[in-house]
Amino acid sequence: MTTTDPAVLLDLPLGPNGADATTVRDYLLRLLADLWRDEADFNSKRPFGSSGWQYDVYLPMIRAGLVPGHLDEAGDPLWVNIDRADDLILAAIATLGATR
Repeated sequence: MTTTDPAVLLDLPLGPNGADATTVRDYLLRLLADLWRDEADFNSKRPFGSSGWQYDVYLPMIRAGLVPGHLDEAGDPLWVNIDRADDLILAAIATLGATR
């Protein structure tokens, strides 16, 4: 397993997504802000209106070669190594608190 600088993941550009975020960093910060603001009404299954929202972040990770995965002809994920992707996302989240 290769190590990935969390900043590389956080700075990945995103395609269209329910959070209207431009980077993974922006996406995660909007997710946290929504959680904080909505409290008990926060919908973890559909925080930005649709299920499968994690794939908004998984897709650019696959395209950047940060995690193993396969895309279909339309460029949508067919398969992704979710365990590896989630490990990288959690490492990147941990660095958000370290940057001041």
